Amino acid sequence: MARQKGVMKYVGTIGDVRHFKIKGNQGYFAGMIGGPTGEQIATAPEFARTRENMNEFAGCAMVGKSLRVYLASLLKSMADNQVTGRLTAIMKKINLEDGSEARGQRAVLISTVPQYLEGFEFNRFVSFGGTITAPFTITPTVERDSSTVVFQPFNPLSYLNIPSGATHFRLVNAISAISDFQFNATTGGYEPKEPVLNELVDIKYSAFIPVNAVTPAITITSAFAGSPTLTSDVSVLNVIGIEFFQDVNGNKYLFSQGNCMKICKIF
Repeated sequence: MARQKGVMKYVGTIGDVRHFKIKGNQGYFAGMIGGPTGEQIATAPEFARTRENMNEFAGCAMVGKSLRVYLASLLKSMADNQVTGRLTAIMKKINLEDGSEARGQRAVLISTVPQYLEGFEFNRFVSFGGTITAPFTITPTVERDSSTVVFQPFNPLSYLNIPSGATHFRLVNAISAISDFQFNATTGGYEPKEPVLNELVDIKYSAFIPVNAVTPAITITSAFAGSPTLTSDVSVLNVIGIEFFQDVNGNKYLFSQGNCMKICKIF
């Protein structure tokens, strides 16, 4: 793929060359127009494999979106602008592990290979492990409907990578239930095996904590409302994050940098 480096910056098509931007990349790109039509891809026998790949990719994107929707309030401040593509790529790895269905209809079974998602960093530029090194424990209940994270007292100046100007921080404990997804031959699309349970999420925050004093012990418990019974087709993602703030006359203003979160445990 060509990359345009001259002074002329434009998008669109000139002759047989089209120019365009790619999200997350600097500069402008160029490529030749052409290729098969949409009707050919949808119906021609030689594009059968393409249709299979497209179908599974759409399913993987749907699973990734399901996760992002329920954590949307956190992603605004603690994720990079390419998190959608990175999550979809992981879902595709999980999709390839299913050996029970035909190509084009393979399920996305997070419950069978949770290791692909565990440890996922939502901000690839600011890692959670590099931002906070204070030890903590995560304890889910046997029913998997609740989880408690505990940080023992620590000195933020020693255990946090604090952005310049930040006066406070707070920690977040979030649990999100995500169902395995399977292909529905009737609708022609992917659907959660447990649609009701797939909607569960609970996000809890610590108090605002000064960065210049030893913290007290911090305990944050998140729990699904109604104590639902989770089936084996549902995985619970435990996400731990940190946000930094500046205090101005008693008002806490969220920093745009330094915030991050990670899938620390799946149960």
